[in-house]
Amino acid sequence: MGKKMKILCFGDSNTFGYIPGRGGRYDRHTRWPGRLQELLGSTYQVIEEGLCGRTTAFDDVTEPGRSGLDRIRDAVEKNELLDLLIIMLGSNDCKAQFQASAEEITKGLERLLEKAEDGKTSDFRILLVAPAAMTEQVMHSGFGSEFDRRSVEVSKELAGTYEELAKKCGYDFLDGTKVTQVSGIDGLHLDADGHGRLAEAIGDWVKK
Repeated sequence: MGKKMKILCFGDSNTFGYIPGRGGRYDRHTRWPGRLQELLGSTYQVIEEGLCGRTTAFDDVTEPGRSGLDRIRDAVEKNELLDLLIIMLGSNDCKAQFQASAEEITKGLERLLEKAEDGKTSDFRILLVAPAAMTEQVMHSGFGSEFDRRSVEVSKELAGTYEELAKKCGYDFLDGTKVTQVSGIDGLHLDADGHGRLAEAIGDWVKK
């Protein structure tokens, strides 16, 4: 049997598979990394590293240990000989408490990616996925105390600044808003259909 192509998916609650409206976690067959595994087949190994509340580089005083910058190197090193690293982060950086611009969030992501490359044990590719933009429904959901109108607007700007970063650093790029959308229930998280559409878009990219 030949070597499987090893893919690490590093992200937040939308990689973890948080279920909008009721909490908990979608099963492996519903959340996008699991669906990606099914679409790609047995010659691929898709590894999930999703954590609710994870940011690119910010420390959330209400949820300690959520900075991706502090976790990415460990994730890369323990999953050695990667072929592809998929990063989808940024939504939590839009929280009102951080008051961060899209440019500041992208700078945090750049630092995270530099650290990921420091931990390389193989010459893997990086696919940078801009998260699907939030909608104003998030302000009327159970997350309304964390996100405001500015949060929503900044989330819409991330695709542009992420694409610029990808071009500058030689990473691959996918705009999540163009291939899927957040749930109408909370305006923040992907529903089952959203996970499926994201998996299909990434699967098509991997196989092209």
